[in-house]
Formats: sequence, C-alpha cells, structure tokens
Amino acid sequence: MSLLIHNVRLDGNPTDIRIDRNRFTRIAPGQDEPADTVIDGAGFAILPTFHNGHTHAAMTLLRGYADDMDLETWLNRHIWPLESKLREEDVYNGARLACAEMIRSGTTFFNDMYWHPHGTARAADAMGLRADISAVFIDFHDPDKADEERRNNDALLRAADRYPDRIRITLGPHAVYTVSEASLRWAAEVSESRACDIHIHLAETEEECRNAQESFGCSPVAHLDRNGVLGPRTVAAHVNWVDEKEMDLLAERGVRVAHNPASNMKLASGSFPYADLAGRGIKVCLGTDGASSNNNLDMGETMKLAALHAKLRYRDPTVLGAEEVFELATGGAANLFARESGRIREGMLADAMLVNLGHPRLNPGYNLISDMVYAADSSCIDTVICDGRILMRGGVIEGEEEIVAKARESRDYLLGRP
Repeated sequence: MSLLIHNVRLDGNPTDIRIDRNRFTRIAPGQDEPADTVIDGAGFAILPTFHNGHTHAAMTLLRGYADDMDLETWLNRHIWPLESKLREEDVYNGARLACAEMIRSGTTFFNDMYWHPHGTARAADAMGLRADISAVFIDFHDPDKADEERRNNDALLRAADRYPDRIRITLGPHAVYTVSEASLRWAAEVSESRACDIHIHLAETEEECRNAQESFGCSPVAHLDRNGVLGPRTVAAHVNWVDEKEMDLLAERGVRVAHNPASNMKLASGSFPYADLAGRGIKVCLGTDGASSNNNLDMGETMKLAALHAKLRYRDPTVLGAEEVFELATGGAANLFARESGRIREGMLADAMLVNLGHPRLNPGYNLISDMVYAADSSCIDTVICDGRILMRGGVIEGEEEIVAKARESRDYLLGRP
C-alpha cells in the first residue's frame, strides 16, 4: 500500500511526501511515481499527530455525568458506582467513541488505563490507532482482591500478542491509596521481568499526600520508591504535589510524567510544576485524562491550557512557549513512549495530519505552530493518517454515526433505561 501527498507544506515549504506501507519513504518535491492513493496537498500543511499521555478512553460514556466536584466525591460517590456496571462491550463502545474524537482532533496514540482493557484494545485496533493499554489495578489493600488482580493482569500481559505492534499492554496500578504495597512490589517486579511500562496516578491531590503521610509515614513518591515502582519504565500521571527532594528523586529514577492540565483545573486537584520538573531533565508529556474529568480528548486544547497554566504559575509569559508545548504533545511524547512516530521524516512511522491553511483560525498565518497551540481547534484538521492508513479525510471518519449510536446504547444500559 502506498500513498503520495503532492504539494503539501512542510516547515513552510511545498513538497511531496510518499508513504509506503507504514513509513515515510521519500520527502522531496517533484515526485511522479505511481501510488495507490494520491492526495492533492495544495492549501494544506502536514504536521505530526498528537500523543495523549494519560487517559481513560471509555470514560466518554460518563462525559457530563458528574461534574463540578472534588476528586474524592467524584470518584467514590459517582464514578466508581456507575463503572461497576460496565461490561467489556460497553468499554469497546466507549473507547471507539474516544478514538473517533481523538482522530478528529489529530491524536493517533493514547496511553490508557481502564476496566475491561480488551474492550479498549479491540477499539484501538479497529480504529487504526496506536495505544499503550493497561487494566485498572485496584485491590483496596485486600489480599484476596490482590490475588485476583494479579491473575487478571498476568493473563492480560500474556494475551498481548493478540494485537498488532501498534498496541502494547502495560501495567496500571491505580494509585498508592488503592493498591497494596505487596501489589506495588509485584507490579515493579513484573515490569522489570517483562519489560513493560507501569502507568500510575501520583501525587494528584493534596489529600492524597496527606493521607499517605498518615497511612505510610511518607509521601506518595517516597512510598512508591520504597516499593520499587519508581524507575524509567514508570509513567506517573499528574504529579502536582511534590517538593524539591521528591522532584530530585523522580529525576534520579528516570520517571516520566504526564501532565493533565484540564482535569487538574476542573477538579481543582493541584498546580503542575512544569518548569521545576523539566529543569531537572524529567521527560514530560501531556494528557487529557478521561472525558469525565476534562470533558474532552482534544490535545490541541490541552496544549493551550498547559502553556497558559505554566505562564500563570511561574508569572512568566516565556515559560512553556508554543514550540515547546507542541513538542511535548508530538515528537517529545513519541520519544517518551518509545514510539518511532511524532516526526515527519523519511524512515519514521507514517503518522500525520493535514491542516487547512485556509481556515480562519489559522490566518493571517504568521506562525503555524503558534496558531496550532493558541488559535486552532479540531475543525482546522482535514486529514489524519496513522501507520500509513487514512483514518479521516475531508473531516469524515467512516462509520462515525454507528459509533455514536452504540455509545448511546451503552449509556442507556448504564442508566438502566429500557
């Protein structure tokens, strides 16, 4: 399978871009070799696609269900009770809806943690996206529940070869307040022996940190470290409430961090110390979190929120500029997740989006990257390609109406509607 994009702008210059199978094979003007599909790129710019570093994809089914609450109330009284009714098919329906939303807003990779992970993996496979997928590992410090969770996660890891290379299975211990020390140590050992990532919430709220001091006699960061969880295979989401020593420890251990500005602000969870973490050499990516705490999966909006929050926190308009935050969402995130994507270069995996340079939000057009961060929305994105396959063209995603209808069916089931 081959794809040729004629006369598209790359870094401001018109060129032709050829894709064979799933990689960029030639980037140069004047190409006339035949291809299976040819796209006229005149009036468009080609950009790398976004990588969503932390989400719970099928929570699209809970979008708008429980808003304007603190994290503990939101989780314990509303989200977890409804999630207890979820079936794998519901997760599949919700994750397909999430994938459609992500494709529409230019995202081709997501790092996910949720119930019934095979539902999410099946959806990512069907929709043509890349994903790192873990089950939510929660044992509430109950030994019997811990044994069950370990068996389930072991079975999930052993089933990884069921899916194509663009989908990887990881471990998802939820947080220090929901996972026992024995299970944390188990996850650390399995991560090392099977060379798979750990995806975990860390230091999200002040209450989490206060409770950790009361329960464990130390901070969440120190608790994870003494149980072997902190290391270069760990992706920690949020990391809002950390002091200087804890940030030094995260840097020393090589932990990667996913910043979620929308959910942090919506749930008033905390303020992310971007410059302090990045200044220590810690790799940072951006995430939307789930659509119940955001309430969308738009990485373009996430870039803007991350940049604005950093400028306000540090009272410095030069912190986290457009080029830097765009890199966090594209090539930097791909590198963080060890993916050969995030760049429009020969030999790289063929993930890309075409943006409409005639769109009002991208005009008069002084700086495309600045416009993508501060002005654009998903309507600026015309075409999305992942792994050499066109997932959206002319703003059309095949089967989107059926995806929405199935998600509504799952919503009605969860609410007990006939």
